[in-house]
Amino acid sequence: MALPINIRELIEKRVVESTRIEYKADWNPEPIIHSITAFANDIDNSGGGYIIVGIEEDNGMPRIPVTGLEKDSIDRIHKELLNKCNLIEPRYLPVVEPVIYDEKDILVIWVPGGDDRPYKCPILLNSKSSSKKSEKAYYIRKMASTIRTNAREERELISLARDVPFDDRINPNADIADMRSSLMSEFLHSVDSELYEGSLTRQVDAVATDMKLVRGPSEYRKPINVGLMFFNESPDEFFPYTQIEVVNKPDPTGIGMRERTFKGPLDKQLRDALSYIKNSIIEEYVTKVPDEAEAVRYFNWPYRAVEEALCNAIYHRSYQLHEPVTVTVTPEKMEILSVPGPDISISDEDLANCILISSRYRNRRIGDFLKELNMVEGRNTGIPLIINAMKQNGSEVPEFKTDENRSYFRVVLPIHSGFLQRTENKELSVQTERKKNTRRTKDDIRRLVIVALRQSNLSMREIASQLGYAKLTDTIRSVVKEMIENGEAEYLYPDNTNNPNQKIMLK
Repeated sequence: MALPINIRELIEKRVVESTRIEYKADWNPEPIIHSITAFANDIDNSGGGYIIVGIEEDNGMPRIPVTGLEKDSIDRIHKELLNKCNLIEPRYLPVVEPVIYDEKDILVIWVPGGDDRPYKCPILLNSKSSSKKSEKAYYIRKMASTIRTNAREERELISLARDVPFDDRINPNADIADMRSSLMSEFLHSVDSELYEGSLTRQVDAVATDMKLVRGPSEYRKPINVGLMFFNESPDEFFPYTQIEVVNKPDPTGIGMRERTFKGPLDKQLRDALSYIKNSIIEEYVTKVPDEAEAVRYFNWPYRAVEEALCNAIYHRSYQLHEPVTVTVTPEKMEILSVPGPDISISDEDLANCILISSRYRNRRIGDFLKELNMVEGRNTGIPLIINAMKQNGSEVPEFKTDENRSYFRVVLPIHSGFLQRTENKELSVQTERKKNTRRTKDDIRRLVIVALRQSNLSMREIASQLGYAKLTDTIRSVVKEMIENGEAEYLYPDNTNNPNQKIMLK
C-alpha cells in the first residue's frame, strides 16, 4: 500500500521532524519492534513516526550512497515483521511499504500513534531463556531515541490511555461519505504521493482507509475528525465556528471597519485568509535615502511572521471549543487570538521570555497534514521564526499573551514604527485640515480614493463613506471615472457596469 506522503521528502526530512524518523541499515527485529512500540505509544502526541530499513544513519541524516536491502529479502522481512508485531500488547500493526529509492530497495514502516495505547513488547526477542523472552516493557521516544520507560514515564503513559487527541478520534455523527474523494486527491497531488493516481478511480472509503482517516469494525466504519476537517467542504457543520475571522478596524469607534470570514477545509480557509491579509492589509514602504544606493524597504507587518502565527493558531487551537480564530487589525498592531492557551507545561517565565516549547501536541494529525503541505514548520520552531521575521523587518518584538487559566492565546504583532509615524502624521494633517475648514481639492479626493481602494474593493457609495461623506458626490463620481479612463482603476464586473454588486478596484 502506498503512503500518503512523498517518500523522497520523507527520507530527506523536509516535512517530518528528525525525531520522528529512524534509519536502519538492515533488518534487526529487536530494536525495530522497540521503536514501533515507542512510536505507537506516541507519548508527546506528535503523530507517531517512520522507520526506514535499508538506509544507514549518519548524524541523523541518511548516509549516501544508500546501501538498500537485497530484493529477495523484502518478502521475508515483511512476513517476519508481521509475526514480531503480533508480540506487541495490545496487538499493533504498522503500515509497511517497499520502496525503490536511488535505485535501491528499502522498506518504509509508517507507525501512526495508536488508539489502544499504552503498548508494550518483548524486551528480548532472541533470548534462549523463555522467562526473559516473555518479559515485556513499555517503550517511548525521547528526542531521537527509543528508550524503555522508567516508573514515572510508565505512569504518565498509562494515564494517556484514554487521552486520544480530538483530531484523531472517531466522529460517530458523520459517515465516510461525508469526506470528498476530490479533496483527498487534491491533497495527495499537492504532496506528490504515490496514492494520487489510484485515488482518482477508487472509492472514497478505500482511499480514506489508506490515509488512516477511518476507524472502527467493518460493520461500523466511521471517519475520524481530521478527515472531516480537511476533506469536507463545510467542517463547521461538524465543528461549529471552525473558521477564521479577519477584522480590520482603522478607527477605534468602528467607523470604516471591515470584516471577512473564511470557512471550508482547514488548509483552504488558511490559504484564503492569508491571501486576503497579504493583498489587502500588508503594505510595503519604500523610500530612497540620499547618497545611498539601496532604498529603505519595510512592511507594516512581515508576511512570514503573520503566516506562521496564523498557521500555528489553526494547528494548536481546540476544535472542541466553539470559538473562531480571530485576526484583529488596528493602526497600531495586529492580534491573532485562538483558544485555549498554551499547554500548562509552558511556565509563565518561559512565556515572558518567548520560549514556547510544548511537551505535548494538541492536534497531532492536523500538524502532520499542515507539515506535509509545507504550511507549518517543524517541532517548536514557529515562535523563533515569528520573532526573527519581525526583527528582520525592523519591527518591535512580538508579544505572546495568555491568562492564568490558559484560556486563550494572543499573538500581538506591533506595526512597524515607520507606518505608525506615518499614521500619526496623517491624523495630524486631517485634524489641521478640519481646523482650517479647507475644502478638499480634486487631487486630495483622488489620493484618498487610492488609499481606500488599497485596502479592499469598494462600491461608489462605500468609497464616499470611507472618505467621510454622508452621500455620493459628483466630484467623487468624476474622480473615479477619470481613474477608470486613465487605467488606474477598473470595474470588478466590466461587462455589466450596472451590476448591483459592482465594485471599483485598483488595476
